[in-house]
Amino acid sequence: MNVSIGRELEDYVRSRVDSGDYASASEVVRDGLRLLRERERLHEARLQSLREEIQKGIDQIEQGETRDGEEAMAELRSWLQSRMS
Repeated sequence: MNVSIGRELEDYVRSRVDSGDYASASEVVRDGLRLLRERERLHEARLQSLREEIQKGIDQIEQGETRDGEEAMAELRSWLQSRMS
C-alpha cells in the first residue's frame, strides 16, 4: 500500500521516528490507525448509549410515565432551594 500523507504529516512522522519513540514510519502510522480505530469505537459506543437513553424516554412516554413540565420545574426549584438553605 502506498499512501501520500502530505509534507506536514510526513515531517511529523519523521520527527516521531527521530525522537526514538518509534523504530519506523510504519510503526507511527500503525499506532495512529489504532488510535483512530479506538476513537471510532468509543464514538460508536457513546452513540449507542445515547440511542438507548432516548429509547428509554420514548418508552416512558408511551407508557404514560410523563410529568407536567411546570410541575417538574417547580419541584426542581424547591429541591434546589432546600439544598442552598
